[in-house]
Amino acid sequence: MREPVSRVRSDHYKWVALSNTTLGMLAATVNASIVIISLPAIFRGIQLNPLTPGNVSYLLWMLMGYLVVSAVLVVTLGRLGDIYGRVRMYNVGFAVFALGALALPFDPLKGPAGALWLIGFRVIQATGGAMLMANSPAILTDAFPSDQRGMAMGINQVAGISGQFIGLILGGILAAVDWRLVFLVSVPIGIGGTIWSYLSLREVGARTPARIDYLGNILFGFGLIGILVGITYGLIPYGGHSMGWTNPLVLTGIIGGVILLVVFCFVELHIDAPMFDLRLLRIRAFAAGNTATLLGAIARGGLQFMLILWLQGVWLVLHGYDFKDTPLWSGIYLLPLTCGFVVSGPLSGKLSDKHGARWFASGGLLLSAAAFAGLLFLPTDFRYPAFAALIFLAGAGMGLFSAPNAAAIMNSVPARQRGAASGMLATFQNSGFVLSIGIFFSLMIAGLASTLPTTLTNGLTAHGVPHAIAHEIGQAPPVASLFAAFLGYNPVHQLLAPTGVLAHLPADQVSVLTGRQFFPELISGPFHHGLVIVFSTAIVLLVIAAGVSLLRGGRYVYEEHAAAAAGAGLAAANGGQPAAANAQPAAANAQPAARADRQPASNADRQPATDRQPATDRQPATDREPATDRQPATDRQPATDGQPGTKARPPAS
Repeated sequence: MREPVSRVRSDHYKWVALSNTTLGMLAATVNASIVIISLPAIFRGIQLNPLTPGNVSYLLWMLMGYLVVSAVLVVTLGRLGDIYGRVRMYNVGFAVFALGALALPFDPLKGPAGALWLIGFRVIQATGGAMLMANSPAILTDAFPSDQRGMAMGINQVAGISGQFIGLILGGILAAVDWRLVFLVSVPIGIGGTIWSYLSLREVGARTPARIDYLGNILFGFGLIGILVGITYGLIPYGGHSMGWTNPLVLTGIIGGVILLVVFCFVELHIDAPMFDLRLLRIRAFAAGNTATLLGAIARGGLQFMLILWLQGVWLVLHGYDFKDTPLWSGIYLLPLTCGFVVSGPLSGKLSDKHGARWFASGGLLLSAAAFAGLLFLPTDFRYPAFAALIFLAGAGMGLFSAPNAAAIMNSVPARQRGAASGMLATFQNSGFVLSIGIFFSLMIAGLASTLPTTLTNGLTAHGVPHAIAHEIGQAPPVASLFAAFLGYNPVHQLLAPTGVLAHLPADQVSVLTGRQFFPELISGPFHHGLVIVFSTAIVLLVIAAGVSLLRGGRYVYEEHAAAAAGAGLAAANGGQPAAANAQPAAANAQPAARADRQPASNADRQPATDRQPATDRQPATDREPATDRQPATDRQPATDGQPGTKARPPAS
């Protein structure tokens, strides 16, 4: 017997959607990290020294601008996907991404103007990337049945988070040839992805026509920008302090941002069509999953940056690599971290489809915490096999958590709000990454500030540097040395060159001071002290995240729960008779994925007429969305959503 055409086309479409959205996620996240390793080559290309005090802002915006913009916009763009169509917003995102990519490699300017050109078009590119990240999980949730979403999310999440590490390696390789290639590599991906998505993707999810919540968007955008930018600028020394947390602008940004977000929450609870329905946070699986996402993203981002500093500032130089070559090699030596994630992500996603996300997600976080604890026991000049094994386990733990967690979050919300939910998930991921840079850099600087000044002063004096100059350099904020090592510069040379003292010292002393061994050996003790503080904090965050993740309860799929609640309501209305007497129960009504690849199609699962798309937007009969995407006739959420409706709740843990 031949299979129905609708099922064959549905099977084909879901794999097209997975492959295209995976490419989109990979492109968006690779570009978030590709400039980290290639920044020295980029700044040399535009003839700008990023370590000059007046140029530090350019450095921070090149490093953080893409992440800040994407973190701020993803919820708004996800909500617009709910209103106007997720595929439509995704397609526009690929086009905007391609536009930004096309302009970046052809920067005609030098100096600060050249930096502003790059920052401006990176912001445009980040806007397109945010459209991709905000709508990819929602498109996959629309295309796949609930018992296959974990596998699909696993592949998509692996692409997204692996892209952050692939970008490090790719940026280092391309920058070694020409800095413009770092941006040029995205052009064919952006153009090709745009054409492919327009030709192959179609709307199969529910739309929710609504007015745009302008006030909510403004409050959320400016509130989050204030917090993230304030934390970023908190790294710049101010008023004689090693950091900028006393800077009035930093305090204004952070405090003002928090106030705006509080006002945002109040506004969203009192308007008819909010940008983000905060009542979704009453769904235990959604709230616990997103909280764990934020805590895990902070720990993961901190791990990535601290490992880069460890390799570039200490280990690689001790093992014979020039400072200028360390950015590329640090990416290569971090490959086990990426491999661990790639191996465990799809596997845990597939298994969570059958067994639920709870234990995989929490177990993955605890595995990462154990790997962090192992790193604490390594000496600064470690043996690489032990280091590689530990970061592989850390990556595997992240993969075990990420895919099941993302699938559980997307399964827990109504189809009409998947875009906003997807955007909130991406916001927590991106915001956590930005916050991690501010938090962990600050912790490392605090750790170094207690020991580095004395160590650096004594070390410089021992090699002929006058005590007054050595003391002045020793009292300099540690952030200067960290940024220099992070960018592949020799920190000691950067500190001593402006004083002119190198011209008056014997050649052998200059060779020692600016050689490969002096700075790594000098900083090893203070740096390890900072690592203990940083990794201990990350372990605490991961353990808390694992506990929160356990609170999500058992497997919970909104459509299945709503259908079961509707069946219970029918039974009650018929005087206690089984719902099957008048309507098929959800379990019987659901066709197995192996046969029909879709969820229950009872009348209770369909959208109300007010939410249906106009006739011009409907798909042909063979292309209509699976029943899993349709809402109950009342369009009400279960009681766990905090809205009036059925009193049924998701299964307890």
